[in-house]
Amino acid sequence: MALFDQKNFNGEVFGAYVDQTENLNRNELLKSGAIVEKPQYASLLPDQTGGNYLTIPIKARIGGTANNYDGNTNITAESRETYTQSRIVVGRANGWTEKDFSSDITGEDFLPAAQEIAEYWDDVDQKTILAILKGIFSMTGVGNVDFVTKHTYDVSDNATEYGFKETTLNNAIQKALGDNKAKFSLAIMHSKVATDLENLKLLAYMKYTDAQGIERDLTLGTLNGRTVLVDDNMPTETAKAKYVKAKQTDKDALEVVDTGATKGQVNKADVSTDVTGAKAGDYVVLLPAGDVYTTYVFGTGAIEYTDCGAKVPYEMDRNPEKNGGETTLYSRQRKCWSPVGISFKDGSIISPTDEELEKGSNWQLAQNNKSGAEKYFPIKAIPIARIKTRG
Repeated sequence: MALFDQKNFNGEVFGAYVDQTENLNRNELLKSGAIVEKPQYASLLPDQTGGNYLTIPIKARIGGTANNYDGNTNITAESRETYTQSRIVVGRANGWTEKDFSSDITGEDFLPAAQEIAEYWDDVDQKTILAILKGIFSMTGVGNVDFVTKHTYDVSDNATEYGFKETTLNNAIQKALGDNKAKFSLAIMHSKVATDLENLKLLAYMKYTDAQGIERDLTLGTLNGRTVLVDDNMPTETAKAKYVKAKQTDKDALEVVDTGATKGQVNKADVSTDVTGAKAGDYVVLLPAGDVYTTYVFGTGAIEYTDCGAKVPYEMDRNPEKNGGETTLYSRQRKCWSPVGISFKDGSIISPTDEELEKGSNWQLAQNNKSGAEKYFPIKAIPIARIKTRG
């Protein structure tokens, strides 16, 4: 869609074009059920202080021990536990200015059209989601640590499984949700991880037919029955070469000796920094330096999303004097991304930056708010996991 001049620009119509722009990755996230839209919360925000922070109740499943029904035993009744979850609105805005003169000498309109803006906001939203994921996996404290530990499958220092193998995804989701692992439906991974899986013939890409009738590969694959998105924005970190504990039967295993190491051996002094308590007779493997990749796995309802809206999402401004005349297109959005069962703690923040979203201290498991008898949202009901591998 081409832009109109400032007099004829209709922000609502332009916004509709932006919303209708197809984005395969975003749509696949929605279709997988990983992101669930909750539009009803937008209308509740103005009713709570500040209009940017919302606290809602979450009903726990009923429970309790059944009484014996024998005509003599009294029936006891129990109350349902209720947790409270707080979520915060993330506001973002940007503008793009272009000079009339640029169009005069080139014949091109350099202001972004609807599709380009839609793709821009998709990139912004992804950064927001990744910041939130980093934050919740940095949580500390009672209950929170259990989530981080059980929902993280880190094999980057494993002597035999430091790369993504055919069993890695299945083991990770079982560790996180146990017998509820079928709830997971989507994994998002770096292209290096995906390529390694392709080489093992474990990952197959879906295809689509474009408007010209040409069949093309999508950045969508399948692995263990789960949809896979490939995205190089997934977190990576550099890992130094290091020794790790191993078994004698492991490939490239070295025997630890006090001194005088020969072929197939390594001196204790050389491994003690990496392997605490290493002693003669132990076995280690030297992992090479490289990158550690994070893959995220999501299940149905993992993240709840609300488009809270802005008073003026799109508008144009004309300055006929500056630089001989220039036009600016402004865009604003307010959205809420809330991991199921996890609260954003600080309601005094108007709109958190990505850096604030990344802080584990700003997140906690939803709880019942009963001092001395705290109960936390069950982590087995949170279908979010991360996998860390060296490729």
